[in-house]
Amino acid sequence: MAATAPADVLPDPCPTAADSSPPPPPTPEELVARAVAPVKAAFLRPPPVRDTPTNEESRASGAVPLEKKSKRQFRRERKQEQESVSRLCVAVGKTGKADACKYGASCRFSHDVDAYLAQKPADLEGMCPFTVLEQSCQYGLTCRFFGTHKDNHAPSENHEINPLSKDIQKLLWKTKYKFPRASAQIKHLGLKEVMKIKANATTDDKRADHDNPDVSCEMNGDDKTESLCSPPVNVEHDSSLCEEMDNLGGEPLVDNSVPCVGPRASKKSKVEGDEIHKNAAGADSHDTKVYPEDPSLLNGLEVPSDSTSSCRVDLVTTPHLREKKIIDFREKLYLAPLTTVGNLPFRRLCKTLGADITCGEMAMCTNLMQGQASEWALLRRHSSEDLFGVQICGAFPDTVARTVELVDNECSFDFIDINMGCPIDVVVNKGAGSSLLNKPMRIKGIVQASSAVTNRPLTVKVRTAFFEGRNRADSLVSDIYDWGASAITIHGRSRQQRYSKLADWDYINQCAQKAPADLHVIGNGDIFSFTDWNRHVSGSSKISTCMIARGALIKPWIFTEIKEQRDWDITSGERLDILRDFVRFGLEHWGSDTKGVETTRHFLLEWLSYTCRYIPVGLLDVVPQRLNWRPPSYCGRDDLETLMASDSAADWVRISELLLGKVPEGFTFAPKHKSNAYDRAENG
Repeated sequence: MAATAPADVLPDPCPTAADSSPPPPPTPEELVARAVAPVKAAFLRPPPVRDTPTNEESRASGAVPLEKKSKRQFRRERKQEQESVSRLCVAVGKTGKADACKYGASCRFSHDVDAYLAQKPADLEGMCPFTVLEQSCQYGLTCRFFGTHKDNHAPSENHEINPLSKDIQKLLWKTKYKFPRASAQIKHLGLKEVMKIKANATTDDKRADHDNPDVSCEMNGDDKTESLCSPPVNVEHDSSLCEEMDNLGGEPLVDNSVPCVGPRASKKSKVEGDEIHKNAAGADSHDTKVYPEDPSLLNGLEVPSDSTSSCRVDLVTTPHLREKKIIDFREKLYLAPLTTVGNLPFRRLCKTLGADITCGEMAMCTNLMQGQASEWALLRRHSSEDLFGVQICGAFPDTVARTVELVDNECSFDFIDINMGCPIDVVVNKGAGSSLLNKPMRIKGIVQASSAVTNRPLTVKVRTAFFEGRNRADSLVSDIYDWGASAITIHGRSRQQRYSKLADWDYINQCAQKAPADLHVIGNGDIFSFTDWNRHVSGSSKISTCMIARGALIKPWIFTEIKEQRDWDITSGERLDILRDFVRFGLEHWGSDTKGVETTRHFLLEWLSYTCRYIPVGLLDVVPQRLNWRPPSYCGRDDLETLMASDSAADWVRISELLLGKVPEGFTFAPKHKSNAYDRAENG
């Protein structure tokens, strides 16, 4: 019989609750390893329990989608809006006089000032942004700060550049804008022209649908791409629209000018009349003007008898890359082109906080060629943006080259960037963006054709690859300089990754090592503090600078931190002042009337959907914050800081009401972008 152990040494099969202790809280190092932000324990709190929202609250926060309206409902609402007294005539609103409109009774807008004032919402708190600048407000009675207006007759100054001229827009609508340099270069390189051309197409019923270009595209076989969305080309001459062409030195044409060139080429003939005069040796070397070959296009211009110039660009005299204007990107703070949130007021705000280089939002080549005003608005530039670039995106060499020539003629900018890294499905499915990474020969054609039609620096933005694990950017950097690019920006993720996982900076450094000495290599991905900047820029002499994207969206004062080499423990009051500056810039840009106020509110809310991810420095056990950290539920050092940390759209609306007053009845908001930077298991 086996001996039993004494009772005092037998294990207790059922330990009491008093003997069990809770597991120790994870250390900051353990939290960082799991990509969780190590917030100090004193500021942690349980996740807030939100009551079930009502129908109106749900719609305001974007939780419940609105019912889809029929076309008949849209037409009825549009008609009611047109007949509403709230649509006051601009001329009447500016002067306050019902007889100020030159159209009189035939005007489509209301002239009833008393009825408009009776239904106008109450004025907002604060001063009119134009009154602060001691200028007259162009919105007059419709301004939401009308009570603060003064008798100031100083004209309002417009500090924004690159407006779309009505004359140019009409030429684009009628497809009568000519592209001599791009067409000649496309033929010279032997590239395929995929733009559809219709002879004798009328400008009324056969023009592309500008509101929905995809509907009016002509799909031919498998060429269902973005370039085919361009409007049909009218090959008839219009001598009344042709003027003397400006010199080809890369400077913008005078406002309302029209380049004098031949008709856009058909797909079969490509370029009409491309013969270069053989006896060009006797031409005056100081005569930089170019005259059309067709006498019907001279429009009264007198061609010098000793001139042998041709309308076709002499490809032999195309300036080499080293003869172009050079931009030194080295160690300059570069704000990335950001869709939706990277608008002009936001870029202007970042300039005040220390950004050196700014770039406009990505504009689609097809939409620019169609003269869409909303797309051309993305090219707007503020006078404070002293080093500014425009970014375009297209699928084919002829489309991109013509867009480069168009923008080069009509806009003021310092460099032009071609986006070959956009991961958005609607862009990729048309053969543009990161889809080009699978077509290196098409990239070559785009860069060669585009760089030859402008004297300004051409840059390219790419990702590491289309598919994860099949990196291709290193094979481009060795050749892209010879093709004509001045710089290449490499986002350290593949298209398949989107924004998940961390950026591969080791691979970016490998690409920089293979790049020619004169090619600027710009890194992009996960820059969120001055230590990140120092590690990637100062640690590698081959990387010229870093492009800052989401880091600037979450905390735009990152530019100040980098320049001052510190982690700024910014207070909630200082953050509110930054939001207030954005609102002021937005009202100056979009307007101080009701429509401008609500547009400013919309873009403010889009921005707040990113800023809520910022965790104040004073609340962290480990500094600085990393971009892929998931913030736990925490409370701030004051109520405003707690409100700014909320991920609820209803709280973002409350913040907007602190700056722009109450939202209108029936207001709805849902964030346009939903970043997946830290919402997947592979991120920790």
